[in-house]
Amino acid sequence: MPLTTLDSNTALVVIDLQKGIVALPTVPHPAAPVVERCAKLAEAFRRRGLPVALVNVAGGAPGRTEQPRRAGTLPLDWAELVPEIARQPQDRLVTKRTWGAFMHTDLDAQLRSLGVTQIVLCGIATSIGVESTARQAYELGYNVTLAVDAMTDLNADAHHNSLTRIFPRLGETGSTRDVLDLLERTRA
Repeated sequence: MPLTTLDSNTALVVIDLQKGIVALPTVPHPAAPVVERCAKLAEAFRRRGLPVALVNVAGGAPGRTEQPRRAGTLPLDWAELVPEIARQPQDRLVTKRTWGAFMHTDLDAQLRSLGVTQIVLCGIATSIGVESTARQAYELGYNVTLAVDAMTDLNADAHHNSLTRIFPRLGETGSTRDVLDLLERTRA
């Protein structure tokens, strides 16, 4: 369903815009314009007094997988948010250790305490952190909006699959401009 509305209590959830993730080779879009769009969304939400949750990842879920994980020690600044996102004191910082931002974190409790009923998602990687968080948010009863031009992936096919097959089943999709326009109309 195309983007139709934003609830009055909508939060922005920015996934994994941290130095270690942003430095990875992303497709189909380079990371820089995605970071720029996410920063525009964060700025707009903050201007309107709406919550912004900045999520980073500092580990991984245990268990065996067929695809090998990165070997070795991560750089010390791996989980640091990129400066372009301009973290503010009122922003919520959520550190996750799984793909989704709700599992084993207090994100749901933080959002519920603020009366949030809808989230707008953006970040990297589309088919991993963004999609997992969207699935969890949908299952928790949030209205989910996905700013599809404010995300990218490590695999172009996975990105396309999330956008065309998964996201329409979890919420509404639109561009950064669509979200910004709705914010203007909602808060005018």
